[in-house]
Amino acid sequence: MNIFEIIKRETGQIGDKIAVIEGDDRITYGRLLSSVETVAETLRKQGVSRLHRVGLLCEDSIDYIVISLAILSLSAVIIPIPPEQAADEIETVIDRIDVDFLVAEPRLRQGGDSAPLQSLGFFKKEFMIVKRIVRERPKAEYFRLNPAFIRFSSGTTGTSKGVVLSHEAIIERTDAADKGLQITSRDTVLWVLSMSFHFVVTILLFLRNGATIVLCGKRFPEALIDGISREKGTFIYASPFHYSLLSRTETISGDALNNIRLAVSTAMKLPEQIAGEFREKFGFELTEAYGIIEIGLPFIRLSGDKEKRGSVGKPLPDYEIKLDKKDTDGVGEIHIRGKGMLDAYYSPWQGRDDVLVDGWFRTGDLGKIDRDGFLFIVGREKDVINFAGMKVFAQEVEAVLNQHPLVKESLVYGAAHSLYGQLPMAKIVLSDDVGNPDVNEIRRFCYQRLAKFKVPKGFEFTDRLEKTASGKIKR
Repeated sequence: MNIFEIIKRETGQIGDKIAVIEGDDRITYGRLLSSVETVAETLRKQGVSRLHRVGLLCEDSIDYIVISLAILSLSAVIIPIPPEQAADEIETVIDRIDVDFLVAEPRLRQGGDSAPLQSLGFFKKEFMIVKRIVRERPKAEYFRLNPAFIRFSSGTTGTSKGVVLSHEAIIERTDAADKGLQITSRDTVLWVLSMSFHFVVTILLFLRNGATIVLCGKRFPEALIDGISREKGTFIYASPFHYSLLSRTETISGDALNNIRLAVSTAMKLPEQIAGEFREKFGFELTEAYGIIEIGLPFIRLSGDKEKRGSVGKPLPDYEIKLDKKDTDGVGEIHIRGKGMLDAYYSPWQGRDDVLVDGWFRTGDLGKIDRDGFLFIVGREKDVINFAGMKVFAQEVEAVLNQHPLVKESLVYGAAHSLYGQLPMAKIVLSDDVGNPDVNEIRRFCYQRLAKFKVPKGFEFTDRLEKTASGKIKR
């Protein structure tokens, strides 16, 4: 199987339909597919072939999609490298996965022994290619798979992994996700996320179903406004940050999203305040999704019931869930199994059978399931703070702190204590134009909304919180 061949077959009858829009530029499905084949031939002449690991360092664009599909069409393996990362993080990905080739925009990586990569298939961008001498061959199991992607899943510290996904896994997980998203050729998708992090399930699924993708990330929110008004967008896939800006942007009226059939929030937990602001302005609920690179998109809250806000919904038909080691409140670690699971971890190598237990993947997230079967995620197992024998979930406390009008964002963590085990502590970034904050007022705000033992014992104000390349707070 090859995901590009699947896309080519499924879109063969809609060659004149617009596939991707970027500003004033448009590319049809017919031209997209022919451009992919032209670029693939260029890569082939450079020596790229089946199972070669190809690092891709490129900003979101029509060309990002073209060159990704070209690599996949050769049955080579994409290692997406987020251009938002620092230079040392970029080199870490290249080195840890030990790529055979690097394809990059020249301005995103300076130096090194590179050559121009010229092809008539490129839409606008320029690329260079670097052929690397790898240190050692991959494990034997790698050659028995049909790998398509390796998504690096660690930074410059900690154990590196690299999630290996085969063409078969991608086809399964896009099929599975579509049972919830139900993408059709009538959809116009407004896209603002990073393709380096969100490509496998989403972009490939949109293309499989002949949707039109409008790239809105570079000029947000202006490009999204254009997508809503000019392109008549029907589907938004974005993070809570983007929805917060939409709710607070005065140039977007409350009826501007009348054509939107689904607005999916992903990448991080959807704060209650943002969900409330969005519904108050636009009149419908955001759809929270729970995606995991090792699994795909197993949960999408499709219910428009306000009472289910905070939940990621029920598992989609192709997935099962169980909670392990539940406490007296019904909270346990989330285990999931289903279609499209990872094939391996690359570095150090762990095959699927070594990662999964009877097909179950241990997520490390803690959750509880209500009487209607809706899953509520309460935090990460490693983020649980044990205060005098009682559990404090950092994300629960952060959700309360972030509702305070003076607080822009927060980080709650445990500080070691000889008597209590750990103390819940908070770092806070204040909203713009806030003078001297009243710590006691923030503390009282928490006491009104949390059990006393959950309220942070100390508060620290900071200009910013350190974040990963995908915008998540580093813990």
